Amino acid sequence: MKHWVPYSLVMSFLIIGALLFSGCTEQPASGNAEAIKIGVVASMSGPASTTGKDIWQSAELAAEEINAQGGVFVKELDKKIPIVLVQGDDESTREGGIKTVSKLITQENVDLLIGGYSSAVVSAHQAIVADNKVPYIISGGSSTSVSRRNDIDTSYMFFHRPSTDDSAKAVILFIHEVVRPEIYKKFNLPDDRPLRLALLFQDSPFGKGQQTGVMNLTKELNIPIEIVSEETFRMGESDFRTALTSIKTKNPDIIYAVTFLNELIPLTQQARRDVGLNTLIISGENNDDPDYYSGVGEYGDFTLMESRFSPYAIPKGSTSETTEKFLENFRNKYGGFAGMMGAATYESVYIAAKSIEDAGTVQKGAIQKTLSEISMDHMMEVMEDGLIQFSPDYRESSFVLYVEQMRMDPAFDEIRPHIVWPESIRETGFTIPDWYKPGSP
Repeated sequence: MKHWVPYSLVMSFLIIGALLFSGCTEQPASGNAEAIKIGVVASMSGPASTTGKDIWQSAELAAEEINAQGGVFVKELDKKIPIVLVQGDDESTREGGIKTVSKLITQENVDLLIGGYSSAVVSAHQAIVADNKVPYIISGGSSTSVSRRNDIDTSYMFFHRPSTDDSAKAVILFIHEVVRPEIYKKFNLPDDRPLRLALLFQDSPFGKGQQTGVMNLTKELNIPIEIVSEETFRMGESDFRTALTSIKTKNPDIIYAVTFLNELIPLTQQARRDVGLNTLIISGENNDDPDYYSGVGEYGDFTLMESRFSPYAIPKGSTSETTEKFLENFRNKYGGFAGMMGAATYESVYIAAKSIEDAGTVQKGAIQKTLSEISMDHMMEVMEDGLIQFSPDYRESSFVLYVEQMRMDPAFDEIRPHIVWPESIRETGFTIPDWYKPGSP
């Protein structure tokens, strides 16, 4: 007879073991006057490996650019020293994250950490970071349950990404301000009819954070949206036909799909090709990646995506020149385009470099202080007030989010994004496809 150990107990043993191994006091500075060691937490294997590769390559590009200028000036050493990146593969799992972060801190003795993608994975290794007091610039882990938790000390963690509340708010406002009026006008629907929204979300802190954000915001803002379906799936799922069939019976006007990149492609294809769902699908910023454009094919035409960085849709303004240069350098080095997580990680390396320069040392407490006070011009991603800063409460940065609509581009035989919201940076208008059918009770 087999005896199963509860998953939560296994996780507790892993965390306790890692903490006992690492010690629960602040690690000293690396003591290596020849290099700044930055640990890059990325999913180099497992379901999120495509995004992990983007994270690692973009971090590598930023470090090479900084090192080409001699490195980072450290006042206490009175010289510039180079950045050395140490790759930490979290394997797209909670256990893998605990293992690799513990190794980066206790064996590699990194000066700080950057990266992190899945909220579930990040939340599992936060305790190790907290107890060792290592500065960590997190460019993923968007669930508010990650950045706003109070069961551990998160003061050394800085979140260079929108929260799930932020992105959910952008999606809901876009649906309310743009999608609903256009659908109602085209199909002569009564104004007092609530828009019918279906949620299809990953069964994870990331997915649940988006679900909670949508539910709370529709009530808080008194927006006439009715949630007609709530379907979940496990991280890494590839067959969504059962969930999509269930959604179809509820006749939604639009579907909000909260997914990772490797999930969104089959979901989008199966929705129209296999299930015959002639409705609109909107997804989140973490899917804004060249692999989505090349992989989804014709079924991605007219889909929508909330975003903060795109390799093909560059908002006009103060960030456009830096974005074009970043994309050119990335393409020259790797032969392709960077995605949104790559851009955020690239910026995180520069944020780390500035915080060390401001601190004048690689002492972790000093870096934590300068990160909390940092104020630097935004780079590729458009920030509120044009500055990269972290809020005093949860140490979250504030982005200007936008929504794109995908259209097939005959020149590339792939979809390409076009910004349709907000008005201040809109490139073109939102379009309802001819095959679209509104929902009905």
